[in-house]
Formats: sequence, structure tokens, C-alpha cells
Amino acid sequence: MRIKALLVDDEIHIARNLEQIIPWEALGVEIVGFAKNGVEALEHVNKEEIHLMLCDIRMPVMDGMELIRRLREEESACEIIMLTGYQDYDYTRAAIRYGVKDYLLKPINYDELQEVVERVVAGIRAKAIQSNQEKKQIGRIVGLASEKILYDILMDYSQVSKGNLMLAGVEHIFQDQQYVVFVADMDHYSQRARNWDDRERKLWNFAVNNVIQDTLEKKSVGHAVIQMRDGEWCIVLEYTSDFLTGMDQDEVMGWAEELQHAVLENAKIPVSMGVYGDVLAITQLSKAYKAVQRGLQLTSQTGHATLYYPEAQEKNEMDFGMWSLIEDIVSGIKKGDRAGTDRALVELNTRLQAISEQSLDRVKQILNFLVLHILREMREMQVVTKQQEDQIWKQLERNVGVRDLLASIKQLIEDSVEGFVRKKSSEVLMITAKDYIDRNLAKDLCVEELAQMLGISSSYFSLLFKQTHGETFIEYLTRQRMEKAKSLLLMSGLSISKICKEVGYAERRYFTKVFQKYTGELPSEYRANSDGEK
Repeated sequence: MRIKALLVDDEIHIARNLEQIIPWEALGVEIVGFAKNGVEALEHVNKEEIHLMLCDIRMPVMDGMELIRRLREEESACEIIMLTGYQDYDYTRAAIRYGVKDYLLKPINYDELQEVVERVVAGIRAKAIQSNQEKKQIGRIVGLASEKILYDILMDYSQVSKGNLMLAGVEHIFQDQQYVVFVADMDHYSQRARNWDDRERKLWNFAVNNVIQDTLEKKSVGHAVIQMRDGEWCIVLEYTSDFLTGMDQDEVMGWAEELQHAVLENAKIPVSMGVYGDVLAITQLSKAYKAVQRGLQLTSQTGHATLYYPEAQEKNEMDFGMWSLIEDIVSGIKKGDRAGTDRALVELNTRLQAISEQSLDRVKQILNFLVLHILREMREMQVVTKQQEDQIWKQLERNVGVRDLLASIKQLIEDSVEGFVRKKSSEVLMITAKDYIDRNLAKDLCVEELAQMLGISSSYFSLLFKQTHGETFIEYLTRQRMEKAKSLLLMSGLSISKICKEVGYAERRYFTKVFQKYTGELPSEYRANSDGEK
């Protein structure tokens, strides 16, 4: 790290002596300029980052003490070594209050000054190393938080609003940004997963996820790879003119094919890729994801990369209507809503009876997909046994007709709903989850941890939590942490740094930012204002 230093003294010959006598180069310090008073020094600070300042106290226009006060007011991290010809206790006390690193009297003892400079420079470097480590850790935390928020947005569990993003402390990531959406779906996933145990299933999913992540890392483009369910990933890329030129079709498909090739070559698994054919605001992500997912699931082709436009999809009324029913059936299964699934099945039968003879092959294909789709969701909800899966696959392999497929679907739905009821009720699960969160606010909590504790999948946990509490896991967790922080600020004598850790934040600056978004005040202001009202 190259440290930048500024010499501030109205007696320019003193500043020049300091430049010549101290071995700055050997210390890894660059003298970037001189200033005759505090005003000139502030101009330098506003132009570039200054790490170290050697500063006289008594100067015209703006003295050293006012300069330091202004620097601290602007939250500058610049370290200060004060130089003065006056032994003054008030100055010394004020300098200490503003965090001055050392205070030397003129005439300057240069040996002593060099020792002080060496010590301060070492401290600056140590602080920079610690800051970089903290930033990396915060980056990981923010990355995880962002992915959880994106998952809720893509699934339409969370209302996209600036306020919600601010409370999560990630509005800087999503604000005014445009995105491109890809969906990767493992070909013949249900058939492949049939022969995998739980460990193998996790390993294969992890392998594909890692290959996609690694491939995108090399592109130096902002991205998130979110696993939506087993065998399916939504890839959200930040749109910039540097990596895509006006959504050029060939360029976009080139990216999709490159990801496909990387997964096949490294994970030895073929995936189909779907790309939404337009750039999107964050509020449009859910609609785009569902449009691409629908297109991928209703196509007879696998192993291809395809561009999807919603207008083209919705022209095929039969496919679109069938997909809506499929979504209603799956939604009913997830909620344990027998009446809802029964209504959707009646509607499905009505539609099938109106379909012409020529469309029967397409109907059979869609019903086959519906069987596999329900099977996939049952596996996610952990309400299907290995024996049930084998029985379903044997039936599909016999190439049965439409009537038998419908009977299979009806039986699957009944088994799914019964399996849901047999499991702990969603209300009990969510009471348990809420109690665990409230008792463990100081921990680094995540959806995966709670889902594992409750014995359900992460996606199912997110859905249940939103349905039960009316807000997402992250929104609830943030609100509970902020309310506890408010109580501790009012009722305890704990330091803000300690309170920060008590409510689960590893880094004070991040906690302060989230608290200010939530309350409109800094933690110190909130405490001071509350004390003043007593």
C-alpha cells in the first residue's frame, strides 16, 4: 500500500525540511503536496485520499484545530501528527479528542519525529489490511443477502420497493440497474435424480452451480446465480454496454451457449438454457423468470439455448392456458389446498375435452411434463417415497395414454396433499422458526439453517414464511434486529459496537447504515435524542 501524505505549515521552509529529512520513500510514503493553511489542506483532501497529515496548529485563515475538526466532521480517516511551537494543555486535550495520533513541539526533534511517523504509518497499514478483510467479509454477507432477496423477488414472494431494499442494506446493488435473465434447467432432471441418493443429488446440483459461477467470474460482470429448485437456476446478469450491445441476439445466445458448454465439459451434465429477450428493471424479474421457465418446460427440445419473448408465448393459447393450470395445481399442493387442486383438475379436464384430435400428441407431452413437475415439487416438499417415484416412472415408461396420465396426475395430487397434511402443519413450523429467530438474533442466521432444522427445503421454507407472516425471512429478521437494537440503545449502557454484535452484525458501519435506514437516525443520535426526552 502506497501511503499519501500532506505537509501543512504556513512556514514553507519547515514543510520543505520535513520533506527532505524524513526518509519518506523508504517508509513507502509519497508526499503529494503542501498547504499553508487549513483551507488549502481541505482542498487537497477533497481532490484525493490523504492517509497521513503533518500539521501545524497556528496558521492563518484556518488553524490546525479547526482543520482537524472539519476533517472529523466529514468522517475523514486521515491520521494526524500535530506540530506546534506552543505547549498548551487545552490544545493537547482538544487534539486527543479529535483522534490526533501524536503531538510534537517545535523546534522539531527529527529523530523523534521519524519514530512517530514510522509508528503511525505501520498503524495505517495494519488498519488497511483489517479493512480489506472486513470488506471481503461484508461482501460475502451482502452477496448472500442479495441472493436471498433476489430469490424472493423472482418467486414473487416479496414486494419490490425501495424501502424493502433499504432495510436489507442492499439498495445500492439494485437501484437503477438493468438486468438480463437466463434460466438453466438440467435436462431430464427427474429421471436422473430418480437414481441419486440425497448426497449425490446435492453434489450434482453443487457441481453445476459452481461451474456457472466460475464461468461468470471470468467475465467480470455483476451476476447472481440463484438455485430456484433442484436442477434449475436463474442467472441474473447486470446489463452494461460493456458486455452486451443492445441485447444483440447472437451475442446473448453466445453467452448462453458458453455456459451450456462449460457445464457439459466440467460437470458432465447437459442443461437447457432459456434467455429472456429484453433488458429488465428489478420489478420485471419475476415475470421474466416465469416466462422463460414456462418456455423451457413446455418445449420438446433439450440441450438447446433458446430466446424467449412473452408476446410469442402468449399467442399459443393452449400452452399458456395449460401452464396456468399447472401453476394452480402446484400452488395448491404447496399450500395443502385440496379444494384448490380439485378445481384446477376439473378445469384441466374441461380444457382437454375441447382439444382437437390433432393436438392430442401435444396434450400428452404437456401431461407428461405435469407428472414430472408435480413429482419434482413433491421431492422438494419431501412428501414422496422412493417406492412412489419408481411406480410413477414405470407407468411413464409404458407410454400410457391421456386417460391413464390424468389418473396418475390425480393420484399424485392426492398423495401430495395427504403427505403435506401428514407433515407438521405450516403454522407449527413457522411458530418454531419465529421462536428460533427471536432467540438467536446475534447469530449469522440464514434460510438454509432454519429449513434444515425444520426438515423442509429452503424454497418451501421461504414460501411458508411469507404466507404465514406476511413478510420475507430477511424483512422479518431485519425488523427484529432493529427493534432489539433500539431497546438496547434505550435500556442498556452497552456500547454501539457491542449492540451491533448483539443483534447479529459483524461490522459496525453496516449496522449503522441499516439502523439509519430503519429509524432515520444514527444509533448515537437515537440514544442521545431518547436520553434528552427523559
